[in-house]
Parts: sequence; C-alpha cells; structure tokens
Amino acid sequence: MLMPTSPWKKRNWCLLIALCTSTAVVDAQELEPRAYSAAPVGTNYLLASYSLLSGVVMTDPSLPVSNIEARINSFAAGYVRVFGLAGRTASVGLLAPFANANVSGNVFDAPTEVHRAGLGDLRLRLAVNLYGSTALTPDEFARQPPSTTVGASLTAVAPTGQYDPSHLINIGTNRWAFKPEIGLSQPFGNWFTEVSAGVWFFADNNAFLGNQRRRQAPLAVLQLHGGYTFRPSFWLAGDVGFYTGGNTTVNGVANQDRQQNSRYGITLSLPVVPGWSAKLGASKGLITRAGGDYKAIILTIQHQWFD
Repeated sequence: MLMPTSPWKKRNWCLLIALCTSTAVVDAQELEPRAYSAAPVGTNYLLASYSLLSGVVMTDPSLPVSNIEARINSFAAGYVRVFGLAGRTASVGLLAPFANANVSGNVFDAPTEVHRAGLGDLRLRLAVNLYGSTALTPDEFARQPPSTTVGASLTAVAPTGQYDPSHLINIGTNRWAFKPEIGLSQPFGNWFTEVSAGVWFFADNNAFLGNQRRRQAPLAVLQLHGGYTFRPSFWLAGDVGFYTGGNTTVNGVANQDRQQNSRYGITLSLPVVPGWSAKLGASKGLITRAGGDYKAIILTIQHQWFD
C-alpha cells in the first residue's frame, strides 16, 4: 500500500488507519440482550439513546503509531413496530445516529488529534420469530406464559452518514453492510438465557481517501446473555460477545487487522412511569486483538404503546 510522502500526510494516514479500525467495530461489537424476546402485535417503541465509548485503539504493530486513544459520543433516535407475519410475530426497526468523535495519539512521535461530528449511517432491522410465540394481541400475550422462541433477523446499514472522500476521517462508512442472524431465547421461570449468532457482510468502499477501494472480510459475531426478570420492563442481564474476522484490504493490499476480540458487560432495564422505561448498559473489552478496546456506557429511554 502506497503511503503519502509528506510528514503531515503520513501522520494523518496512519491515524486514519487506526480510526478506521476502531470505528468499524463500534456497531459490529454491540451487546444487545432481549433482542429475540417475544412481544404482542401492535406494539410500538420510540427510543432515544446516548452512548459514550472511550479507550485505546489496537493497531497493526508495524505502523509508526502509539498511544492512540478515541472518545466517541453517539446520539440516536429510533422506532420499532411489532406486527404479524404469516401467523408469526415480526418486527421492523429504524435507527438514526449522530456521532461526535475525537482521536488522539503519537504518529512518528508527533502528537496528532482529529475531530469529526455528523450524522451516522442509518440502520434498519427486520426480525421474525420462527418458533415459539405466535402473533398475539396484548391481552392474549399477557395470558400466555413465556416460552422458548427462535428468531431470525437481518440488519442493514445504509451509507447515509456524513462522508467526504477528500477527508482522511469520516463519520459515515460509504458502504452497505448486512448482518443475517439467528437467535434463541429460553426462559426458566423468571430467569432467561439467550444466544445469537450472525455474520456481518460489507460492501466495498470505492471512495476511500479519494478513489481507492477498501474491502472488509466478513465478521462473525456470537453473543451470550443471561439474566433475571423481576417484573415487566425490570430485568438485569449479563452479556458476553465474541468477534472474529473482519480483516481489510486497500487496493488489494492486506492490512494486519484481523479481529479476534471479545467483550463482556451488564445491562439493567428499569420501568420509569407507565409506558416508559430506561435501559443502562456498560461493557468493556475482554480480549482485543485489533480495533478499539473500548469501555462503553449506553443509556436508552424508551416509550412503549399499543395500537
């Protein structure tokens, strides 16, 4: 891979590689419990969330960079609707993020700092329960005890975020990404366990730093969750995630950034007033081979209502 010739461009090029490695895994390494729990048809959710991610960035050891740290503030608004599909429960959700990121570090022993802020890439998720709870009204759902559910989902990330090919660092990724996934939710009285497995597939970014082509290999994701439900909207879960793959190339030249990462965390959901709940999650890296070794705090406020 050709490197820019001037010292300034070299510093920012290396920092760009570090940032691209870190921001590419922020969404891919999320931990989301209760993603496949059942809900009655006609349920609507409106949510607003804030997340703070901070930590070091693990880069290719051959790069002349050190002490790379990132701090990313992200705000998002979303909507989810549950409906019936061929007698099964299905849901569709849309999430629109806004990100504010600062990355700093030493490149060629010179301090460098970069700031970016703007709209992120839109996310759309379609999920269908394949086994377990059928499509039920709120009254029918309330009378039925929790049971095993198996679901499948497809998440799509659209290249709608702020992106300028002349900039070294962007909020948007300028590419499509898709994650097919299957998940199992199993209750044991008030206790519950969940497991989900999926793979992120990434389209090419053909405007990477001008007109270069950046490709990323598929990234496999496995999540495990276990927790206790005290009452509706009041539950606590422990979360673990494993991620492998996702190595990149630029114009056919491979980068040493294959991920073999894992994270762990905890999530608490609390009812606030009727129809409103809050969810607080915290996680950190357990093993990070490439990308951001982040500590993450996520707060979500959710409003729920029925048709």
